[in-house]
Amino acid sequence: MATITQPEVALTPAAAARVAAIAAKQGKPAILRLSVEGGGCSGFQYKFGMAEDVAEDDSVVETDGVRLVVDSISLDLVRGAQVDFVDNLGGAHFAVTNPNAASGCGCGTSFSV
Repeated sequence: MATITQPEVALTPAAAARVAAIAAKQGKPAILRLSVEGGGCSGFQYKFGMAEDVAEDDSVVETDGVRLVVDSISLDLVRGAQVDFVDNLGGAHFAVTNPNAASGCGCGTSFSV
């Protein structure tokens, strides 16, 4: 019997479409890297960047041919999170819904656990 497991993190179709558009414009692979760094007004902050490749210790989730990669250290802080792309009157940005965050800042770029 096969065991079905949930991915460590999720990438929405809207976020995947935005990454694909950025990758095509820059001539890079459609790989978005999410990492967590110390800092920000709440203790930790999310960092996004286009990646050239996938590291050996990365967790990878794929949506519509676009890969989201998270290093093993950052994964402990974002396990179960969802990455979306939001485009509204407040601006266009990647947004993280993180079930591990106890609190966050108003702009959504930093959090505490």
